[in-house]
Amino acid sequence: MAKITLKGNPVNTIGNLPKVGKKAPKFKLVKSDLSTAKLKDYKGTRLVLNITPSIDTGVCANSVREFNKLATQFENTKVLYISKDLPFAQARFCGAEGIDNVETLSDFIKGKFGKKYGVTILDGPMKGLLSRSIVVIDESGTVIYTEQVSETIDEPNYDKVIEVLK
Repeated sequence: MAKITLKGNPVNTIGNLPKVGKKAPKFKLVKSDLSTAKLKDYKGTRLVLNITPSIDTGVCANSVREFNKLATQFENTKVLYISKDLPFAQARFCGAEGIDNVETLSDFIKGKFGKKYGVTILDGPMKGLLSRSIVVIDESGTVIYTEQVSETIDEPNYDKVIEVLK
């Protein structure tokens, strides 16, 4: 169980992020067209998993915008935005913002992604949502970087992600 904060108040997650050097846990998430995306669909591609509580908060929206810009800088790399938001809300936001370099995926059906990746929030006002985290996976499916943002209202360390992808 990881300990994070929300505006300074302690909050717990269901577990810990996958370990660097280990294979990324398999996942099955819902795309904006309601089809299914699985980890194996991205084999041979580097992935940046931008995991957040909800696209409808300022910090989460900012991270999607920032990763949309960064996504164009790196070859053979996809940025996946993952939350428990409905796929319709994710698509609405991205359409309104002109976000086209990030693929949105939802964990709204069973929440298995949040459990496997250790990011489901267990208590506090955001109970049941996903904690703000970054997981970078290489072409072979191995985790090469993780960050669980310790204060939920803070943005992730974009510079570290850039450094790992160079």
